Amino acid sequence: MTEKLLSQYDVVIVGGGVTGAGVARDCAMRGMSTLLVESHDLTYGTTGRNHGLMHSGARYAVTDLENARECIEENKILCRIARHCVEPTGGLFISLPEDDLAYQARLVESCHEAGINAEVIDAAEARRIEPAVNPTLVSAVLVPDASIDPFKLTMSNVLDAQLHGATVLTYHEVVAIHRDQNTVTAVTLRDNLSGEQKRVDAGVVINAAGIWSCLIAKLAGVELKMLPARGALLLLGQRVNKMVINRCRKPANADILVPTGNVCVLGTTSRRVPIEEIEDMSVTVEEAQMLLTEGVKLAPAIAHTRVLRAYAGVRPLVADDDDPTGRNVSRGISCIDHSERDGVENFITITGGKMMTYRLMAQMATDLACKKLHLRRRCATATTSLPGSDNVATSKSTTWHDFTISKPWRHDKNNRLLCTCEGVTEREVETILNEDDDVDFDALRRRTRLGMGPCQGRICACRVARKMCARQGEDEAMKRLVNFMNERWKGMRPVTWSDTLSEAYNTALVYQDLCGVDQIMKTVKKEVKQ
Repeated sequence: MTEKLLSQYDVVIVGGGVTGAGVARDCAMRGMSTLLVESHDLTYGTTGRNHGLMHSGARYAVTDLENARECIEENKILCRIARHCVEPTGGLFISLPEDDLAYQARLVESCHEAGINAEVIDAAEARRIEPAVNPTLVSAVLVPDASIDPFKLTMSNVLDAQLHGATVLTYHEVVAIHRDQNTVTAVTLRDNLSGEQKRVDAGVVINAAGIWSCLIAKLAGVELKMLPARGALLLLGQRVNKMVINRCRKPANADILVPTGNVCVLGTTSRRVPIEEIEDMSVTVEEAQMLLTEGVKLAPAIAHTRVLRAYAGVRPLVADDDDPTGRNVSRGISCIDHSERDGVENFITITGGKMMTYRLMAQMATDLACKKLHLRRRCATATTSLPGSDNVATSKSTTWHDFTISKPWRHDKNNRLLCTCEGVTEREVETILNEDDDVDFDALRRRTRLGMGPCQGRICACRVARKMCARQGEDEAMKRLVNFMNERWKGMRPVTWSDTLSEAYNTALVYQDLCGVDQIMKTVKKEVKQ
């Protein structure tokens, strides 16, 4: 995503996840000149690696009442302003014979105290409204959980920020934060594609880099201690359940199953990792098998459902806690004014929290930025719908945003499908390529869900590679095809058994024997060594 870069902005926001996108939207809506920078692609980090649950707050009601209240309030707001991103599935907290019903009573009481609708229903009613649920359950609690599309939510916020004048740059990394004595005054950006660097003056710098916030803070000369907790999840090849199913117990491994689109997500684990390993998103075979073993207790059909892939994300927790898992650390929001904490003016960090509370986090950070810039402008993000929420195209022109947010022209008989699993059309892909010739497969995936369906890119990637050849040249397009399929394979490798093993073998035949990508890979490795 390339836009004209100015030499000065009121606010520079670091991090292109949902929080950074929300901050950019809020700042731009309040009339500030705004720059959002992301070192990779939008949703590259934790935003693109979660289970897509739109929390009611019930999960936190017993242990963190304030957090639960924030969740239910933001839940209601997102149901109004982001209808195109939300599927109101409803949720169940189920108690199995081995679970303590006293915890269920505490959950319901705490939910009511937090303002969350929570209704105890008997086992027969739970089985009626959610046939996939474990039939041995003894009781359940009905809560207003839902599922939400984190990619579409982020893109909608980015689009609205741009419509209000914000500049958004992907593949641009903040490599230096400049200070005049104790005041942050500018950042140096490096274009990670060209290597070029440019200094940009900033009235305020907002650090919204998630788990990487500690590294950005270090550039400003302040220490921010993060507690990286990596969680593994499994993507199942069909929609097993209609409603979100939670285990009614203290948070533990494999206690949630979230339906999303034509698939569902089983999660999650939690393991504290060193800060040096936050880029390692691999999942072990043992983690995958443990998730399945525990997951069938939520919905027995999981035992006979194909696992598409395993993936992981790192929770951006702020704590000095020695908890080895990170489960007992608060998921509360940390909005840090570094002038008060560290004596460094015009530098703000917004982290912690979760996707559910991104808008509130953005409001808190933007309120603080306004204070520093001596502006008196109110937040309107809670009452202003995001583009696409009313199911209308965002503009008369055809841009990648129109496809990402509203998906127009999907049913045009002359607009053939490239990705049949996710319904991605030829016109969608061509529009994105026309706007950015250098776009890669992962950028297409994040904007359209290309390759995220049951075949994991086996068919559609070839078709898209042909489109790329005309713009990027055959060699470059094929290298990107190889990289994309290798990334898809990383997620399949921990779960390569049964049907997934057959699919992996079939994919290998197509790409090695038919396309010869193994030979291309040898060439790529040789070039890297040189």
